[in-house]
Amino acid sequence: MKGNFQIIMLVVFIAAAVLGVFVFSGAIPLGNNSGTNTASGTVVLWGTIKSQVMASLIEDFNRVNTSFSVKYVQKSADTFDNDLLEALAEGKGPDMFFITDDLVFKYTNKIYTIPYESFPLNTFKNTFVGAGEAFINSKGMLAFPLTVDPLVMYYNRSTLDAHSIAYPPLYWDEFRTLAPILTKKDEKGLITKSAVAMGQFSNVLHSKDLLSALFMQAGNSIVGEKNGIYVSLLKEDNTKNNLSAVLKYYTDFADPLKESYSWNKSFSNSRDAFSKEDLAFYFGYASEVQSLVNKNPNQNFLVAPLPQIKNSNFKLTNGHVLGVAISSMTKNLNTAFAASNLMSSGDFASKLASATGVVPVRRDLLKIIPTDAYFPVFYSSAFFAKSWPDPKVEDTDAIFKGMIEKVLSNSMSVEEAINDASAKLGLLLVK
Repeated sequence: MKGNFQIIMLVVFIAAAVLGVFVFSGAIPLGNNSGTNTASGTVVLWGTIKSQVMASLIEDFNRVNTSFSVKYVQKSADTFDNDLLEALAEGKGPDMFFITDDLVFKYTNKIYTIPYESFPLNTFKNTFVGAGEAFINSKGMLAFPLTVDPLVMYYNRSTLDAHSIAYPPLYWDEFRTLAPILTKKDEKGLITKSAVAMGQFSNVLHSKDLLSALFMQAGNSIVGEKNGIYVSLLKEDNTKNNLSAVLKYYTDFADPLKESYSWNKSFSNSRDAFSKEDLAFYFGYASEVQSLVNKNPNQNFLVAPLPQIKNSNFKLTNGHVLGVAISSMTKNLNTAFAASNLMSSGDFASKLASATGVVPVRRDLLKIIPTDAYFPVFYSSAFFAKSWPDPKVEDTDAIFKGMIEKVLSNSMSVEEAINDASAKLGLLLVK
């Protein structure tokens, strides 16, 4: 017994000594601290943002933070996944990398999860708007949020003015009235001009995001997580929320038998139709505004928040979030932690948002509202933007497409289509 006791005590003392070395060397950040006192050396950051955009931002960042430096490496968007996975497997990966909300699930086990002891959950929620919560789970923080790209509603002012419509709709139920007024048909009954692009999947850009926003506005999350286990919450047996009504509302706009019929497969895609002025309302992201201006410089359009469900006690839109994650393979954890924290807390995030045409995710930065025609709406929308952990974009696209098309083809009821989609989503979430 005595020998066993001595062995146990020896193990305890060795473990304590090792922990002490890591703590005092700064390898394990403690408290709500950027770790700049012990950060040193150079850390490598990978991303797909163009080097021309990042060069001045990184230069300014390194000029201010003199005890360490960040080196940025641009990777191709087409090969980023493979490049990162191969580099991490070989132990040659970056110390940090930019990550989006739709890659968090995939890279969870490749990311250093920052425990809430190092960055308290309360601090996180008081610092970042809700969109940033795409980067947290029950175990800690997976990335420092930087920017958010909210889903908004672009509208053709000239079309609304021609029909004496003073303001764009605030609520979804208004489209039932607007669709018959703004949708135009030829003598054969074919749609020539559409009020709103909903109902289909393939030619409605961001259709998965739009339908996700509708589900979440109804109070239903798409994916849930507890203790690292992810499950589908897209279930029709959820009696709290009538998801069938949401899906039926969406698909009715592509049903020729419905009064709200406004969209079909004859259009190329919703963004092109909007730029050709054949579509009154387009649901797109803040980052698209410049491309819309360039596509048709003479188009008289403005932007409004995504419509909401009437009498709801909260507001919500979809949003894509960019953050900076720390690689679980980094050999300079404290410096990577310090650099990531400072990127999200200094003016780096504000400059990055401006350079990429999106919005900061920090609450204090959102208080400084631009005065142009579009960004005030983008900034206000950022406060109620949300996302969900998408296990694999291509596969979930196929799931949402199948759910919509099975209702349109009458091969499944709305209830059956939702439950079928939920079952397939659940299988994707099993790691």
